[in-house]
Amino acid sequence: MKLFYSTSTKVQYITKGLELSKSLFVSSLIIGEAHIGKKSLIKSIFPEIPWVDGSDIIKLKQTLNKHDELIISNFELYGDYSIGDFKGKRIIAISDSTSFPSHIDSLFAFIYTMPSLKERPEDVEYLADIFTKEARSIFMTKDISPLDLAKIDLADNTKSLKKAIFEHQAYNTITPNKIERILYNYFEKELGGNNDYAKYLPIFEHPLIMAGLDKFGSQLKLSSILGINRNTLRKKVYELGIN
Repeated sequence: MKLFYSTSTKVQYITKGLELSKSLFVSSLIIGEAHIGKKSLIKSIFPEIPWVDGSDIIKLKQTLNKHDELIISNFELYGDYSIGDFKGKRIIAISDSTSFPSHIDSLFAFIYTMPSLKERPEDVEYLADIFTKEARSIFMTKDISPLDLAKIDLADNTKSLKKAIFEHQAYNTITPNKIERILYNYFEKELGGNNDYAKYLPIFEHPLIMAGLDKFGSQLKLSSILGINRNTLRKKVYELGIN
């Protein structure tokens, strides 16, 4: 597996710029949301340069005095950005924040803004394939119904994507025995209040009715499948707040 991959035109532009700067002692800042591949990109281009965390102010200053080449992660955590002059050094700073004071330009020859994952649909498809293979290996599953990538909330970028794919794989390996064990562990921990039967009954009814309505498309059909009166089903739908 490649250390970093992207078909995004914007990311390829950043990659090309960073590659060209390898022969120059100039400093660059790459900014963008968390979990979009900034660190992986830098590692793939500058594998030998030492790293330091921007949150460790003392270590950061000490390392800057010792090295002419340095990668600073979490650069936004440093705070005052009055580190000093980067001239004659190759500093690659990585930041999850896009908000910096105007004088930040004086520290860096190049400032790149990396697009979020939702702006890179081709990359989503590629990464989804990697995460799916990894999840299948872990859960020891074969081909299952594909996950609709368009419905995944990518608010946390690759973190959201990987979580959704792993959950999808995990849910599709669940058997009745596993469901019983999960519920047993949950109820053993939670039971102890008043009227708990009524309180926890929706845990069974809500997914059952939701899945039935999605699968069969009508309350009339579902009431027949479940073997309950249509009016009883309509009442349950109302009580459970199912649209």
